[in-house]
Amino acid sequence: MIDVYSTATPNGHKVHIMLEECGLSYRTHHIDIGNGDQFTKDFLAISPNNKIPAIIDSDGPDGKPISLFESGAILVYLASKVGKFLGNSDREKFTTLQWLMFQMGGVGPMLGQAHHFRIYAPEKIDYAYNRYTNEAKRLYGVIDKRLAESAYLAGDDYTIADIATFPWLRSWEKQGIELSDYPNVQRWFNIINERPAVQKGVTLFTDVRKPIADDKAKEILFGATQYAKH
Repeated sequence: MIDVYSTATPNGHKVHIMLEECGLSYRTHHIDIGNGDQFTKDFLAISPNNKIPAIIDSDGPDGKPISLFESGAILVYLASKVGKFLGNSDREKFTTLQWLMFQMGGVGPMLGQAHHFRIYAPEKIDYAYNRYTNEAKRLYGVIDKRLAESAYLAGDDYTIADIATFPWLRSWEKQGIELSDYPNVQRWFNIINERPAVQKGVTLFTDVRKPIADDKAKEILFGATQYAKH
């Protein structure tokens, strides 16, 4: 049994989708990041960077429980556990990991900054607003060019590279993007959006996730609480 500690965010949805795609049994534990649940002692014991998602697999590689944080690492672990979505040959695996790292190092951080400065920043800073909006457009362009060459990011097959990237692109409007400007991304997006596991995965925790609207939640996520020693 896998216990997943998460909430309804792009990084959370990566793992929610993957669990559904793999057909693995799991239990959910909501981490209310607007309330500071990510700073509790119990959660920090499995996710020392105080970020969701994290998992505990009671049946780890050696038959003993294992806990994992970092969504990309969790995807690789789950793909290895079920023998799917990572590729079969070494070439396929490294190609998949290449595009997974592209998401982890570029798409997630940069689109996250676009969200912050376009939506959550207490004041509009034109330099930051334009910098991250333009970077979002650049990244969509990279993805669109890749998807002009192949059906999915890593090639002909759906992999964890697609599972990792898709949730971040669901908020394209908030990133200053017009999806129709990237026809290959739009085609890819629509195909993935129709997968039953994806449709179920992106609903997980949406009924309990609260909008980041009040000052307390914003302070916890973006203020001194985030940078305090826990």
